[in-house]
Amino acid sequence: MTVYIDPPTWAGHGRLWSHLVSDVSFDELHAFAERVGCPRRAFERDHYDVPSHRYADAVRAGAVEVSSREVVRLLTESGLRRPKGRPA
Repeated sequence: MTVYIDPPTWAGHGRLWSHLVSDVSFDELHAFAERVGCPRRAFERDHYDVPSHRYADAVRAGAVEVSSREVVRLLTESGLRRPKGRPA
């Protein structure tokens, strides 16, 4: 099981956020997110939004650190990318 996380550089709601993704399946992603305590409401289309204070927890649990550009590439190549405005 491999999931990926980008650096917490995305601003929103007064904090910085990372994106947690899988390049295999949403089932794998949901299972990992649950294991590290990410609530299901943090799932948005094709990724989980992870606050910066939880970034290290995800990495310790096995998430692989990659760039934001790499997150998009992994999602696109896996067929799991769900851009805004496109049906799921």
